[in-house]
Amino acid sequence: QVQLVESGGGWVQPGGSLRLSCTASGFTFSNYWMYWVRQAPGKGLEWVSAINTVGVNTYYADSVKGRFTISRDNAKNTMYLQMNSLKPEDTALYYCASDLVATVHPTEYDYWGQGTQVTVSS
Repeated sequence: QVQLVESGGGWVQPGGSLRLSCTASGFTFSNYWMYWVRQAPGKGLEWVSAINTVGVNTYYADSVKGRFTISRDNAKNTMYLQMNSLKPEDTALYYCASDLVATVHPTEYDYWGQGTQVTVSS
């Protein structure tokens, strides 16, 4: 049974930091590209970041570039998103997702987690 489980969300003040984790099971993690996708209240899915199978190549949406860092540990079947300098507009439900191929279209991703809420406010 495939599972992606996110953790690490919460409330933080503007300028603060959070580290999200996504732990995978039920598939060969190291074969899959991994993604972070978010959905703000009342808005559609927004692709945030991607990392290739070996963790060498990373990609970011312009809205988070320079503030967020994606990484993965294939030995632990886990992906991370370090979020710094958080802004109120980063408030969203953050999902991890996976796919065998590289694509910035979230609707094409094979597997999804349940999401973890990130709220940035003073």
